[in-house]
Amino acid sequence: MNKHLTLYLRPVLTFIAALGAVLVLWQLYQYYTYAPQTRDGKIRADVVPLATDVSGKVDKIYVRDNERVEQGDLLLSLDKERLSNALARAEAVVAKARVRMQSAQRENNRYQKLSNAVSAQERDEAHDALGDAKADLDQAVADRDLARINLERADLYAPVDGTVTNFSLRPGAYATAGQPVMSLVDSHSYYMAGYFEETKLAQIKTGDKAIIRVMGEDQPIYGHVEGISAAINDSERSTETGTLLSNVNPTFSWIRLAQRIPVRIAIDETPENLKLVAGRTATVTLLKEAEND
Repeated sequence: MNKHLTLYLRPVLTFIAALGAVLVLWQLYQYYTYAPQTRDGKIRADVVPLATDVSGKVDKIYVRDNERVEQGDLLLSLDKERLSNALARAEAVVAKARVRMQSAQRENNRYQKLSNAVSAQERDEAHDALGDAKADLDQAVADRDLARINLERADLYAPVDGTVTNFSLRPGAYATAGQPVMSLVDSHSYYMAGYFEETKLAQIKTGDKAIIRVMGEDQPIYGHVEGISAAINDSERSTETGTLLSNVNPTFSWIRLAQRIPVRIAIDETPENLKLVAGRTATVTLLKEAEND
């Protein structure tokens, strides 16, 4: 009886073992082929290019390369001698315009009171002269205010908390209005960009938890999915010159590779000794709903 039972159980156990091996191999295939994981991840941050509002020679610099600054810190100052002179001249013009306006006001009052002794045309001319004087005063005040703004904008302040990077400006250099003179990496804007294959997008949902392992670091970073990019560039498509028609290059590749879609991942928790540097590479693994719970 035992002999017959052994002969019966042996193929059953062999079949069960083989079936288990097939299931394990299938799960491994599914995981590495379709699971939301990528080794193509990069730390990103917003970089603020800083420029002066006015042109001038750089007088003083208060920061160094790679120095951390806080919002409102003074970064550099331009030479203010010419700007101060422009403000003084603008204030003188305001004073002259105010005197002319007061004189036109008195003249207009006299003409309006002498309605029987002067013609209507002379009264209108006096009234128009007063209007012109008021307009000149308003223009002079506006020019003075602009000169004061230019003097204030000769100082460049940090708009956000961050780190000065790739900075080599020195006193004596000429800064042109609107042209960036330094870059500031916003310390509150770090996030992870994970480039996932399009075959894995169906398993990626907003809010999914993420484990981020930065290259060269032992401790992971934790985060969650904020969103998936709405579009990527089509390198196979361009516009034919003069026709406005799409020029699509023929594809002869025998292997069709899945496109990489950027997924934005917010950073929730970072180890104290881990240095966040924009551009560092990482492996990103997204947890499924059961694992999230």
